[in-house]
Amino acid sequence: MAVSWRPWIHKRYQLDKMSLRELVVAYFTHYSIIVYLTLAFVSILLAVRWAEDWKGPVSAVALTLVVYPFVEYALHRFVLHSRLLYRSPLTARVWKRIHYDHHADPHDLSVLFGALYTTLPTIALLALPLGWLAGGAAGAAAAFASGLLLFAGYEFCHCVQHLPFTPKNPWLREIKKRHLAHHFHNERGNFGITSGLWDRILGTYYEHPREVPKSPTTFNLGYTGEERERYPWVAMASPSESELARRRTRRAA
Repeated sequence: MAVSWRPWIHKRYQLDKMSLRELVVAYFTHYSIIVYLTLAFVSILLAVRWAEDWKGPVSAVALTLVVYPFVEYALHRFVLHSRLLYRSPLTARVWKRIHYDHHADPHDLSVLFGALYTTLPTIALLALPLGWLAGGAAGAAAAFASGLLLFAGYEFCHCVQHLPFTPKNPWLREIKKRHLAHHFHNERGNFGITSGLWDRILGTYYEHPREVPKSPTTFNLGYTGEERERYPWVAMASPSESELARRRTRRAA
């Protein structure tokens, strides 16, 4: 396993400079993906071991699949894009790591992947109770495995959305188009990464950039000016906005 992590020890990956093949290698050698897949495999074994019949685990998996798109949307819109996290010194650095850095530099693969100290507890807190209600211990294990695999799939789709590559699959092309608009046109819509269902239901979906005005805060999420001065904890740990802009310009050249 240590050998498989080696590419991440010596190299910084920028998605806008990568091929699909390079992404696949980087994806499967990232420690977080290895952890998700390993835990999912163990959870599947436990679900099989604990299951008295298939009804409970299958129900747990189905329930996880149904709930997941809303969870993805709600966490992105109401937690990651909330201003509450950077307004406390206790959560400012967490917010910086899990979302501000990604919007500041959308192509930096090292911050695109979720941090395990936030993703694993979230998956467990959401999946385990649902699975237990559906099928006891076996259902909980099956739901946890489903949540891990769904999130691993989410991470790959998210990577592809920032890759300079046009997917042949219509669904991948569509979610890529919407997500790039979220990052480079207006971040107040298109919160769903793998599904636009809840954006449509809750009125935050837009198909074409011309449908909404261009936002001046796509790269800083509103953490600028008075907000930056009043709540300085993210700024203290971050490059200046002008430095970030220079980095983006150099990479685009």
